[in-house]
Amino acid sequence: MSPAAPDPLWITFIKALVLCLVLLGAFAYMTVIERRLLGRFQHRYGPNRVGPFAVLQPIADAIKTIFKEDLVMTSADKFVYILAPAISIVCALSAFGAIPAGPPGSLFGFNPWVMDLDIGILYILAVTSLGVYGIFLGGWASNSKYALLGGLRSSAQIISYELGLGLSVLAVIMVAGTLNLRELVDLGVWSVSPWLWPGLILAFGTFVVSATAEVNRSPFDLPEAEQELVAGYLTEYSSIKWALYQMAEYVNMLTAAAFISTLFLGGWRGPGFVDRLIHGMSEWPFIWLIAKMAIFMFMFIWLKATLPRLRYDQLMRLGWLYLFELALLSALITGAVIAFVL
Repeated sequence: MSPAAPDPLWITFIKALVLCLVLLGAFAYMTVIERRLLGRFQHRYGPNRVGPFAVLQPIADAIKTIFKEDLVMTSADKFVYILAPAISIVCALSAFGAIPAGPPGSLFGFNPWVMDLDIGILYILAVTSLGVYGIFLGGWASNSKYALLGGLRSSAQIISYELGLGLSVLAVIMVAGTLNLRELVDLGVWSVSPWLWPGLILAFGTFVVSATAEVNRSPFDLPEAEQELVAGYLTEYSSIKWALYQMAEYVNMLTAAAFISTLFLGGWRGPGFVDRLIHGMSEWPFIWLIAKMAIFMFMFIWLKATLPRLRYDQLMRLGWLYLFELALLSALITGAVIAFVL
């Protein structure tokens, strides 16, 4: 499928603005959904007082956060202390712009993405990796031992799981022969030879585990680790700056869910068999991508409710001794099949 003509610059700007507002709105209501689901998992009530089904809870939380006192440590590096949460949220919002949400021209005649990059996969990996600077700088600038330990953990952690993350993507790149996410969705990695499926399945499992670690979700939320580090890199943050870190975490979850869906599950395309129900149903833009993202968002919440936090040495061992080797194996299997079987 050939891409539509590039959108004018002002259209791109409007789409970027709308995307930011949608992601921030999704963050607000994901907090309520997570608290409600955790309540169900733990046999208790979640938020159920502010509005029907707690739909007004995000507004109440926002008002509370805005009017909280904004404390700044007297010994903190104030410029970096303020800049750090901004780095995290900007990187989180920027990464989603390369995700295609539908076929060209399906957004009221415009393309349903902000950027159609030939190196879209590398762009998302690079921008999401930059987000760790916001965590580390926030921990360092706070001039607190607990915050610094959280920042150092995040820095060491990213080296551990990024190797597995990158090598997992390598199997998909070898199969698709492109770094463009739109072209990847058009191809469909599972439409290739079944001989390539074992390597892709291994890459998929490794990528999901590594992505969970990247977004600092339980059981890999070592940079926060409330039982050990008070709140880790968040210890000295309050009010809006604390909220920016929370926004970045949930937007990163949404980006990870969309990226996994696009790489391995066909992105905005639905299963082919659904066309038997309604013709063209498998190519409904937005709907299928949102549905796939919802599955992974539920998985992130389920893991938080189910698994205890790993010890730090266990996480390092998992990254270096298991994720790295399994991701390398998936790349080797895929490369061997392409070279000697196909």
